[in-house]
Order: sequence, then structure tokens, then C-alpha cells
Amino acid sequence: MRSISPAPRPQAAALASGAAPLVVPDPCAHCDARSVSVCSALEDKDLHRLATLAEVMEVAPGETFIEEGETPEHFFNVTGGTVRLYKLLPDGRRQITGFARPGHFLGLAVGEANAFSAEALETVRVCRFSRSRLRAVLDDFPAFERRLLRSAANELVAAQEQMLLLGRKTARERVASFLLAQARPLRACDPPPGRFHLPMTRTDIADYLGLTIETVSRTMTRLRTEKLIALPSPAEVVVLDRGRLEALAGGFEEERI
Repeated sequence: MRSISPAPRPQAAALASGAAPLVVPDPCAHCDARSVSVCSALEDKDLHRLATLAEVMEVAPGETFIEEGETPEHFFNVTGGTVRLYKLLPDGRRQITGFARPGHFLGLAVGEANAFSAEALETVRVCRFSRSRLRAVLDDFPAFERRLLRSAANELVAAQEQMLLLGRKTARERVASFLLAQARPLRACDPPPGRFHLPMTRTDIADYLGLTIETVSRTMTRLRTEKLIALPSPAEVVVLDRGRLEALAGGFEEERI
């Protein structure tokens, strides 16, 4: 794995696990994702204490930093890039259960083993926290603890939405819902972007939506033909008609396939 150290942050020695730790004097003060992460619950004067617990890591594309079935020892706060979350069936088949973007806090699920694996789709930056050390300071920061509970509740909502997506929606509705979810701004107060990056492959999308690759490709091509979206490249999407796309995702379309 190649370690990346953007200036002015010097590079530290690579970990045996492959993820590269970055020596950052005050990672919280320089974090672009603070406003959308659990750290936003802390006041500026308390950030230094959180910073002493954080180990800033950069994970290369394709690198797995959470392994399903292993004993959880860390929490991970995603501050850059996109993470693929997945589970493996006994026969080796993979089911993608979600994609984590900046602001996602991974590792909240209780249990003696990780319930999923997490793999970097692109260069990903995370703040890694020791579970024992972070738990030791939660009593001192009740607002931070409440923010963590809200993150856990959001995970339950996302799981329910995924059940609805796979259980009741048509192929077109699934793809439209997925595109709208990826176009959702990180901060609720920001307007949705008209153009957004799509780091996952068509195979990833098909796996996540419970469809075939051919169905995903055919559906996106049809949405482009109908001028709901434009596809400047396989990794870029432009929303041309958000109203129609939202109507399709909500099931307000007469034609069903």
C-alpha cells in the first residue's frame, strides 16, 4: 500500500496493517468534514482532547480496514472519500450493504465481532479511535455521546430504507433512488448538487441494489435517453430533471418494469 501525506502534514511510518498514519498536530482543527461528522457536537475548546485520541489514517483504494467477523477494536470516522460496506455469504458471494461518505462513523454496532467489512473505493481518509479510550471520555462530553446515538439511529433508518428498496421497488425506482441518495449533499442545509462523482462501479451498484449489471446499465442508459440524467463519464452523473427523478424514485410512474 502506498502512503499519502498531503502538505503540510508529514508522513509517519506505515502501519503493518497497510493503512498509513499521518502525523497531524491538530487533526480536528484542519478537518474539512468536521461540520458533517460527530465531532460537530463538541465545542472548539474541547476538540484538543478528541484530537489526542484520533489517529489520522489514509487508506488506499481496494484496502479493507474493517474485517467482518474480527473483534472490533476501533471506531472510524470517515473524513474523506467513499467506503464500500459489505457482507460475505457462506458460499463466498458478496452483498454490498451500503456506502459510507464523509461524516459516517463506523463501528457503532454492538457485539463481539464486526458485522460487516469496510473497503476503500477510492483514497479514503479516516480518524481511527480506540474503542476503550473513546468510551472513557464519553461521560465528559454528553453532547458527543448523544451525537453518536443519533448516528446509530440513522444507521437503523438506512437499513429500513434498504429493505424497502430491495423488497418493493422496481429496477427503475431502485436506480433512481440510488442516484438521488448519492446526489444528497453532505450537509442538510446545502442545496443538492446538479453534478456529482460516482466512485462505485456498475457492478457495485448492481450488488447493492440486488440487480444484474445489465439491468443497471440498461436502466441508466434509459434515464439518460429520457433526459433525466446525463453521463459525461462512467464516474460522473448530472441530474437534469430532479423532479421527475424524485417522482420515479417515489413510485409515481405509471410504467413499471
